[in-house]
Amino acid sequence: MAYDEALAARVRDELGGEPGVTERKMFGGLGFMVDGHMAVAAGSTGDLMVRADPAAGEQWLEEEGVRPMEMRGRPMTGWLLVSTATLDDDAALAMWVERGATYARSLPPK
Repeated sequence: MAYDEALAARVRDELGGEPGVTERKMFGGLGFMVDGHMAVAAGSTGDLMVRADPAAGEQWLEEEGVRPMEMRGRPMTGWLLVSTATLDDDAALAMWVERGATYARSLPPK
């Protein structure tokens, strides 16, 4: 299944012009990298994968439309999935993209 191209375009608009941002197809989605670290991705399910500080991510799970990302049935610490419905509002998308990009920027560049 392909990723949501409309969501990818919206994410691209949010990150446009920022230094160190690249795109990479992975896991059936389109990942947006900041200094070599994935910050967010337009997933194959239509949801947005968000990289999060594990401590902050635990708190964000309480927000509507947010769940832990799972791989092979196991939750992935530091990764969240934000539902498409939650991202209808441009301000909500901007917030989630910024959260992922902020954490990615906090990591040493690759």
